[in-house]
Amino acid sequence: MRDRYASVLLIVLLAGVLPAAAQEAAPPSSSPVRVFIDCAGFYCDTEFFTTEITFVDHVRDRKDADVHVLATSQTTGSGGRLYTLKFIGLGRFAGVESTLTHAAAVTATPDEGRKALAQLLKLGLVRYAAESPVGSTLKITYAPASAQSGSQDRQAGRDPWNFWVFRVSGNGFFNGQESTSSRYLSASASANRTTEQWKINLSFSGSDEASSYDLGDGEIFKSLSKSYSGAGRVVKSLGAHWAAAATGRAARSTYSNYDLATRIGGGIEYDLFPYAESTRRQLRFQWTAGVNTFDYTEETIYGKLNETVADHTALVSLDLKQPWGQVGVMFDFSQYLHDLSKYQLGLFGSVDLRLFKGFSLDLGGNYARVRDQLSLPKGGATDQEILVRQREMATGYRYFATVGISYSFGSIFNNVVNPRFGSSGGGGNRFMMSF
Repeated sequence: MRDRYASVLLIVLLAGVLPAAAQEAAPPSSSPVRVFIDCAGFYCDTEFFTTEITFVDHVRDRKDADVHVLATSQTTGSGGRLYTLKFIGLGRFAGVESTLTHAAAVTATPDEGRKALAQLLKLGLVRYAAESPVGSTLKITYAPASAQSGSQDRQAGRDPWNFWVFRVSGNGFFNGQESTSSRYLSASASANRTTEQWKINLSFSGSDEASSYDLGDGEIFKSLSKSYSGAGRVVKSLGAHWAAAATGRAARSTYSNYDLATRIGGGIEYDLFPYAESTRRQLRFQWTAGVNTFDYTEETIYGKLNETVADHTALVSLDLKQPWGQVGVMFDFSQYLHDLSKYQLGLFGSVDLRLFKGFSLDLGGNYARVRDQLSLPKGGATDQEILVRQREMATGYRYFATVGISYSFGSIFNNVVNPRFGSSGGGGNRFMMSF
């Protein structure tokens, strides 16, 4: 009899607790729309979005959301960014989806970029918020068409630059102390033209690095490294899935023992998914072939001061950006055709998975099997050159790996921004305090 009373009491308690928990997990339609903004990078200012978009509830996990906003970006032909926002309805909005895009000019400031994205987010969220209690309080405003005149001029074919974009840059870095000093100078220039049918990329870069080390007893070691390179690529669209390219490059590098190295080649690429979907998914198969000429600074371990060799390369690359996370995997293979034993193959992968509510797993790494170091100098390198990485060293492989996990729990809401004493995570402070 006592067991029977205990069972009845347990059933009564569960009947009261479970409905309450279910109501908390699945908000009634009378509550504000819950939104999870899924983005990363310099353009993802979530605190700004939270303060600017106040007609929804911002939550920290997609499993608590009514709307999942997946934000991705790509570089445009002008050097700017194309942002794509995918609005994915969940729960009561299941099946209600849309996609909005915004092209930011290369001259756009970070503040202009985040304001444009906030406006785009507002536009996409209106259709969901209209069915919430705040729907009756929303107001619609209209910007004059003259604000879009720049875009209209380009679309009308009155672009005076004919889609060409030029960029130059230079940098200098200097530091030192009593026993060491170093400097690093670099410069680059590029010219790019991108249309739906053609992509032309021309670039030049150079760097000059010098360091000095006082080893004591009047012994001074100096490390010098110079590198210059120029490259060009012309890509022709062959439809929604195919493209062809011609490439060329020339380089000089003290690190790699090149007075001059050149390559002229070309190839073809196939994307299993249409290029129009490249911000969210790509599966590319690429093959190229070319002719290389090498003029070495020092005689190589193979007794060469110069040589001309042919090569070919193959690449398979998968990139996915989905609501459950991101995956990037790339396999590449290159081989010199005059000696098939001279090759290199590599595998790169990165995974960001949301395994369950609040828990994320990040994995990344690469591995390369190296059998193609034609330029290694016969004389080898000194101990000092090895320590400061002044010379390329013989190796059979290279690798890198990283792993990380994160778990967050507590309140699902993320509506409040408090900027006092820096960001809530403490990362905004430039000083350290102790008590």
